[in-house]
Formats: sequence, C-alpha cells, structure tokens
Amino acid sequence: MRPNSNEVEILSIGTELLLGNIVNTNAQWISEQLSQLGLNHFRQSTIGDNCDRIIKVIQEISKRSNLLITTGGLGPTPDDLTTEAIAKSFDVSTFERSHLWDEIKQKLSSSKLHENSSSLRKQCFFPKDAQIINNPRGTAPGMIWEPIKGFTILTFPGVPSEMKAMWEETAFEFIRNKFSDGYSLFSNTLKFSGIGESSVAEEINDLLNLKNPTVAPYANLGEMKLRITARAKNDLDAQNIIKPVKEKLTKKFSEFIFGEDHDTLPGIVIKELAKRKETIVFAESCTGGLLSSSITSISGSSQVFKGSIVSYSNELKNSLLNISEEKLTKYGAVSEEICEDMAINVKEKLEADWSIAISGIAGPNGGSKEKPIGLVYISISGPNNHITNIKKIFNTTRNRIEIQTLSVNVCLNSLRLILLSISK
Repeated sequence: MRPNSNEVEILSIGTELLLGNIVNTNAQWISEQLSQLGLNHFRQSTIGDNCDRIIKVIQEISKRSNLLITTGGLGPTPDDLTTEAIAKSFDVSTFERSHLWDEIKQKLSSSKLHENSSSLRKQCFFPKDAQIINNPRGTAPGMIWEPIKGFTILTFPGVPSEMKAMWEETAFEFIRNKFSDGYSLFSNTLKFSGIGESSVAEEINDLLNLKNPTVAPYANLGEMKLRITARAKNDLDAQNIIKPVKEKLTKKFSEFIFGEDHDTLPGIVIKELAKRKETIVFAESCTGGLLSSSITSISGSSQVFKGSIVSYSNELKNSLLNISEEKLTKYGAVSEEICEDMAINVKEKLEADWSIAISGIAGPNGGSKEKPIGLVYISISGPNNHITNIKKIFNTTRNRIEIQTLSVNVCLNSLRLILLSISK
C-alpha cells in the first residue's frame, strides 16, 4: 500500500555503476534538486542492465512510493532497456512517436543514421499515454508516465549533461507543480578541524534530536561537518530557523569551526594572510609537496604563497636548506630540531613572512620503536622568528596517504589558530 505523502525514490540503471567503472554523480545531483523542492527522498537503488531485474524493482517501488526518478538505460544500444522494462512492469505496450524520429534525423548525420537507424529508432518507442521529456543535448528522450494512480515515473539518460538539461527544462517545473507543497530544504554546514565527530556529538546530543531544523554530523579525513537543515517556504524563514542553533554551535566550538558551506582550510589561511599582506613558504619532506598542492589548488593563492622546497633526501636538506650533516646525523631527519631548522632556513632563503616545515614517517615502512610510523613533526615560523613546534603521532591504522593528508590538515589548522590568536 503506497503512502499518502509524496515519497520519492531514485533508481540508477547501468551495469557499469555496479562494477564501479563510473561514479554515480547523477543520484547525488538529483538528491540536491529534490531537497530544494522539499520532497521526502528516502531511498536510492542501483541495478544492472537486466530486464527481469529492472521489472522486479520497478514493481516493488510502485507499491511504496509516489514518484520514481530513473537515470540510465535510455539510448540505442542493446543494453538500453529502461523504457521497455518499465512498460513491461505494468503489462503495457510501447508505440513509436514519429516526431521523435524526425528530431533524431535532424540531430545526426546521414551516415550515422544509415549505419544505426534501427537501433536509434528504438529510442522513439514509449507507452501510449506517456509525456515525452525532450533531450536538447542528445538523441535519447525521457518520459513522464503515471502507469497506475498515485505513482509517477520520470526517466532520464545516464549522461549527466543530458540529464541535467532535461531536468531543468521540463522535470523541475513538473515535479514542483505536482508534488511539492511549497516548502524547500535549506542547509547551512559548519566545518570543524582539530576535533573529532564523537567529541562534537557528545556535546550536542540535544541538538541531534531536533525536528526542524535537523542537525547531522559528517566526518571527513581531518575535517568534521555539522549540517543544519531547515524546512521552510523561503530562504529568510530558513535562516531564522537555523540562526539560534548556529549561534549556539558557534559559541560552543568557536576554536574548532574554521568556516562554513564551501569554505576550505587552505582558502581560510590564504584569506587571513592576504588580509595581513603577508607571505608564506614551505619546506616539505614526508608530504612530498602535498601541502603546497593544497594551497595552490585555491584561486588567489599567488597573493600569499611564494613557493616551497621539497627536501625529501638528507642531501637536499643539507644543500638547499643548510642543515648540517652533523645535525642530521645527531637528531635524524625526523626530529623537532631538524624540522625547526627547516622552517627557519626556508623562510630566510625564500624571503617570506611565514613558513611551515614538515617531516615525518608516513609508512608503511621506515618506522622504529623510537620513531614509529605516523610520527610527524611540524614547525611554523612567523614574524620576529617566533616558532611553534608540533609533534603528532597518528594512529598506526592510518595508511600513507591518510597520514600525509592529516599532516597537511594539522599544518593549516595550526597556522589558522596562530593567526586567529594574533588578531585577538
């Protein structure tokens, strides 16, 4: 028995999705669109190019949901089975829409039509009472069809650019008029660094039970997010709903919140340095240039970032950063003493206001009892030669890439906190 509320499902069709050959970005994008429409979207499914299995899942969905959105399986190839399978799910025949064939002939060259005319023509067959969704960027149209009362299907090709164009031209307005109650979902995401998801969750247990707005934590590598989502008629109403919760969180976690929504740690650091008209350079060892890459991935980084020295070997630490062989022998490349000298010397050599040096053991080999895998030293040198030294030992369950990524995160967040303390 189908519910009375407007419940929506997404069905992605394509064996290539199941095999992991391509990433399903369509489902993510459609989910965002449904949120804007304020619709209850509770389930996503993925199925291969198999007619019997598609039929089975379509029939199951028709019993529990009001709206089904499919992507994939529209086109001229033998494995494009979506329209056929949907029609068979309800024991309905398909019929050729002659105007669609005329449109396909206009879009393609005569040579291609001659070679593939029969295959291409199958894209013109739909259930008799289905509404066609025009495809302005390809040859495979979609459809809007209500095979049984209270259950509507919208179909789209799997090519993202085609799907998005069809959605924006036809589907969005149709769904809004038929299924939306005028409310939309508005979200504001706070981004944290230097604190784990569990620690935050323990502090805000009361907020996690709210109904409107809802608060949900998400953990990424080196970063934690809290998404505050309000259901409202417009952006202003949503902001008023979100505001008191956001203020409470900001007050409680002011030290750990570095930004919101599309903010990034590198972007925040660049912004702060640019505001001060100060420059920064790096001396990297175990991260192999990853810290430099994170900064230069942000547009406008050239305002503050002058360059770096990736001194992976002791020879380059000696020749480019003027670290003596005696000191390297005495303390080892992975040590606070060497890391501090790297920071001081690279700042002097490249003539910057700030520098960050990093040295560590990222693994999976090279560790010892005294210096285990996951040991990382970070030194930050600022104006007036003020030095901040940081020692981190990351969990041995972390792999090489994770240790490098977390190290970069610690570098940037530590600098952010230093800059924040100076401005206060």
